[in-house]
Amino acid sequence: MISVSHFVSALKSTGLWTSDPRLRDCMRHLRQAMRESAGTVMMDQKLFRKCVGANILLLTQAFRRKFIIPDFEVFASNMDQLYYSTQRQEGGHVADYIPQLAKFSPNLWGVSLCTVDGQRHSAGDTKVPFCLQSCVKPLEYAIAVHEIGTEHVHRYVGKEPSGLKFNQLVNAKLLQHKNTVLKGIPSSSLQPNSNKAERFDYVMEYLKKMAGTEYVGFSNATFQSEKETGDRNFAIGYYLKEKKCFPENADMIAALDFYFQLCSIEVTCESGCVMAATLANGGICPITGERVLSAEAVRNTLSLMHSCGMYDFSGQFAFHVGLPAKSGVSGAVLLVVPNIMGIMCWSPPLDRVGNSVRGIHFCQNKSVVNLMFAAYSGDVSALRRFALSAVDMEEKDYDSRTGLHVASAEVFQSFFITAYIALSIRWGNTPLDDARQFGRDGVVSVLTEYQQMYLCNNGSQSKTEDQRKLDSEGCGLS
Repeated sequence: MISVSHFVSALKSTGLWTSDPRLRDCMRHLRQAMRESAGTVMMDQKLFRKCVGANILLLTQAFRRKFIIPDFEVFASNMDQLYYSTQRQEGGHVADYIPQLAKFSPNLWGVSLCTVDGQRHSAGDTKVPFCLQSCVKPLEYAIAVHEIGTEHVHRYVGKEPSGLKFNQLVNAKLLQHKNTVLKGIPSSSLQPNSNKAERFDYVMEYLKKMAGTEYVGFSNATFQSEKETGDRNFAIGYYLKEKKCFPENADMIAALDFYFQLCSIEVTCESGCVMAATLANGGICPITGERVLSAEAVRNTLSLMHSCGMYDFSGQFAFHVGLPAKSGVSGAVLLVVPNIMGIMCWSPPLDRVGNSVRGIHFCQNKSVVNLMFAAYSGDVSALRRFALSAVDMEEKDYDSRTGLHVASAEVFQSFFITAYIALSIRWGNTPLDDARQFGRDGVVSVLTEYQQMYLCNNGSQSKTEDQRKLDSEGCGLS
């Protein structure tokens, strides 16, 4: 038997949180058992059956490491390292054209992730509410496509990025393509419910489902601030109306008011990453299992986020990061890794085009995490893709482990070998040591043979521990 505390610790090590809606019954039984006992509560057979009964498939997957990220603790440590290295980034300015946004401290910085299996991790200021601002645009677009279909939506919303600043007054020639992609005002006018109050509640319900019923709120102060300083948005709205860019009989002022409301919806990094994970999971919320959006809506949304989600940095972001994302002037960056996870970064200081300085840096410096994840999961295609994309295959994590160390202990791939066979981690282990420690006899044989050939052919001025070991095995190095 194990104690309840050990069971909960083991559960958390898989990436599942005790607040996961799927574990509600399990946690209820555990809390009840702890209330009824004066000392340490042991997980006897009766309690185990109560807790596991309704969650047998989920818990079996978790404890057998069958989730999308098998060794989640190590992965989370890598994410923490990336978080702290990004925290040192300075520069940028907190948005002040909306007075309410200017009140946030430039030192705030949080990152949360949720995988398609519902594994969760957070670092930093992840419980502080902030407004979605433009991050709501792909979400309202997805809802519109889900409800009324792609064809109808794209009568009024274009597919091509404009290449212009997000709030720039545009000319008539550009408007021949109707509206630029993810333009909030026309999308707002397409939401199906005509009643103003009900329309807002309707979208909020969708967002709460995407967030797995986690925090989704509303900042009335930001809403009022948006309206009072929205002259440019009103100018754009009237211009779009003149060019017949709105659906027939649409109330432009009401649509603009609704747009301000949507921008003022609040989330935290923790609830926002579940929204992103719902998109990564094809429209199904990972922590509830509920289908919220159609596959068509998700596919279209991710395509547009990839091509034009990061203001006029979208092309650069697509080129260097290659993942669908959307930023907002609150400092939020919603990032989707399709079929893997959703991430929400938040830090108020913005660069010159309106993207979070730390958020951009975090997204662009994900190569270590990608490399380690691919090594843990045995994703040969991903490893090959990183190598062909000029990713430094000698990148190290916080323990100075390379992908070869990971692959030697978990799943072995030979193309790591020639690049850095003798590199050691901060504990002094080489990949050969790790293979021996984890009983990978076949890997030990291949590494030993390859290392002998490599060292005999190339020689070396200094000897690593493995090289000294090989001296006695016939390589003949002096």
